Amino acid sequence: MNLAIVGYGKMGRLIDQLAREYGFDVKLRLDIDNNANFEGLTKENFRGIDAAVEFSTPASAPENIKRLAALGVNSVIGTTGWFGEIERARKAVERAGTGLVWSPNFSVGVSMFSQIVAEAARLMARQPEYGAWAWEIHHATKKDAPSGTLLALVERMKQSGYGKPIDASSSRAGAHPGTHEIGFDSAADTITIRHTARSREGFARGALRAARWVAGKKGFFDFREIVNELE
Repeated sequence: MNLAIVGYGKMGRLIDQLAREYGFDVKLRLDIDNNANFEGLTKENFRGIDAAVEFSTPASAPENIKRLAALGVNSVIGTTGWFGEIERARKAVERAGTGLVWSPNFSVGVSMFSQIVAEAARLMARQPEYGAWAWEIHHATKKDAPSGTLLALVERMKQSGYGKPIDASSSRAGAHPGTHEIGFDSAADTITIRHTARSREGFARGALRAARWVAGKKGFFDFREIVNELE
């Protein structure tokens, strides 16, 4: 299958390196030099493209999504920080009849972690003596804070019935690929649940698996909804 990479930073280059393992031939690479004003998103450039993986910036992602859908291209969106536009993105994809998979985090491990956190929140909602916190750390160049993953974890805790305040915080330093931590604390003890990424590779592999899955499909999908269907 033919793949386009929209956003050619660290994640884009890693996806390029791994693409052949997942049956993809990278035919198009768009970055600030050839897509600064979306001029690279043309019908000619995307002729024969089966899927696009988008890791750009929060400011660019909504327009990239809209234009990819209009071109009839199925896509995987790994950029974070744009989720306030998610309903507009959904409508664009549905109107075009294309397919899209989005997530604040394409790590399969993080998807499993999210399920564990949801169950912990459901159980701890019944224990009034415990307060909760959510914390994450990423590399110094990450543009959004708190991370989209942390915000999604907090929202999932609330959806699971945890109604007390959840103190959320973040740190930015060095080259850290990402750690997310959820904790519950009482006068008697502390419970901590943590996911630590060793590198960006898990995110890239998850995005490529999602791209292979979404090729030829229609609909607007959250990665965590489809993770158990991936090959």
